[in-house]
Amino acid sequence: MATVKTAISLQEYLFEQAEAIAAEMKISRSRLIAIALEEFIRRHQNRILLEKINAAYGDISVPETSASISTISRHYRSIIEDEC
Repeated sequence: MATVKTAISLQEYLFEQAEAIAAEMKISRSRLIAIALEEFIRRHQNRILLEKINAAYGDISVPETSASISTISRHYRSIIEDEC
């Protein structure tokens, strides 16, 4: 996979924390930032998916289906809450 160089500006305290974590994990700052961005994107996509599930099934009133939807919603909600 191709990589692209980019420059970013960070507040000093954030840079220092990133430096410390990268050193602790024995990875480069670039790799740490890539990992963090990947995680952020995954969480964002999960939130969007939950919103779509809620929008698509929010007004279903069939008891069997409602129970399934509630289970799915709880599952995705717990994923999102665990991420925060």
